[in-house]
Amino acid sequence: MATIFCDTDGELWYTHAQGLGLNVIRMPYILDGKEELADLGETFDAKAFFDAMKAGATASTAGLNEEAYYEYFKPAFEKGEDILYIAFSSKLSGTFEYLELAINRLKTEYPNVKYRRFDTLSICVGTGLLVYLGAKYCREHGDDIDATYEYLEGLVNRTKVYFVVEDMKYLARGGRISPAKAKIGNLMNIKPVLTVVDGKLDVCSKQNGVKRAYRFMYDVFAENYSGMEGVPICILDADNKAAADDLEQRIRENFPNVGEIWRQPVGPVIGVHAGPGTVGIVFVSK
Repeated sequence: MATIFCDTDGELWYTHAQGLGLNVIRMPYILDGKEELADLGETFDAKAFFDAMKAGATASTAGLNEEAYYEYFKPAFEKGEDILYIAFSSKLSGTFEYLELAINRLKTEYPNVKYRRFDTLSICVGTGLLVYLGAKYCREHGDDIDATYEYLEGLVNRTKVYFVVEDMKYLARGGRISPAKAKIGNLMNIKPVLTVVDGKLDVCSKQNGVKRAYRFMYDVFAENYSGMEGVPICILDADNKAAADDLEQRIRENFPNVGEIWRQPVGPVIGVHAGPGTVGIVFVSK
């Protein structure tokens, strides 16, 4: 049986990860000086987290060091089974430099173990959805990690992430935009619709007001949604249930045969950068 790894930056809900027998790499975040490890929603109190951010709590993220990665992967190498790590975008963090150092050590110690890392070129449930689909495919196809890798290659550019942030200051704090742009955008009530392109965050549209931004996000979904059987639509929110409810209702009204829709909160590692009020959608496009 192949060993499949994922990380909490992918935000696949913990029940799915447990059901598929995944090994989860827990990424750190810091809230008011206290470091925690994300756990895919198992114990995370989203409302308390985003309430703290609204109240002015400082929040940030961190990567893992070489030794942490070594300890995560060593038991899998010791088992001698094939290993597949379906990871968040390598272009969004320097943590993978330390991962590679750890893996190189383990390959020297266990030269006969096959290890592959698939870069989803995404983040949040854009990664999580690919983890879910890839792990299901792997389990259903004899734990063939090479075939799974090829399967994921056919989906990676079709897995779309769109989200609208309520306050741009959190993007600025995380270094995603300049503080000046965030201040001007907030003053002018400009709401960017963000996406992920080639593994990096990008602005696909700037709308005047949050309602227009939500509408644009829905229109992009409606135009591109594939309706692929067995592939859920994912709607996320950072303590903004009303807006997420409206988005789900609009989809169900206009796509009466729609399949499963996952609803879950934005997790802490992504929430640090997106901030309270964020709403997003993830789906597989045509």
